[in-house]
Amino acid sequence: QVQLVESGGGLVQPGGSLRLSCEASRTIFSFYAVRWYRQAPGKQREWVAIMTNVTTYADSVKGRFTISIDHAKNTLYLQMNSLKPDDTAVYYCNMMDIRNTNYWGQGTQVTVSS
Repeated sequence: QVQLVESGGGLVQPGGSLRLSCEASRTIFSFYAVRWYRQAPGKQREWVAIMTNVTTYADSVKGRFTISIDHAKNTLYLQMNSLKPDDTAVYYCNMMDIRNTNYWGQGTQVTVSS
């Protein structure tokens, strides 16, 4: 069973930065796709960034967020800069293996407020 453990959320002022981490219990090389999603209160979960052999960002975060992997640490990151109040949400990491089995992190709260 794969475990994904998230960390790095918190309260930040508009314009600030946060880096979210998602540590996997096995090598990330074993996954076909890694993603970050978010869910704001009263809204559906939406994808934010996807990395397969290419990297894609939602229009709402393009140019501000960066997805990356440290394979030595089996950790997926989401660097978030120029944060806006609309970025407030619970953020989830997701990894999908070659059998199309999805694994989810527990979620981490990001609140952007002055």
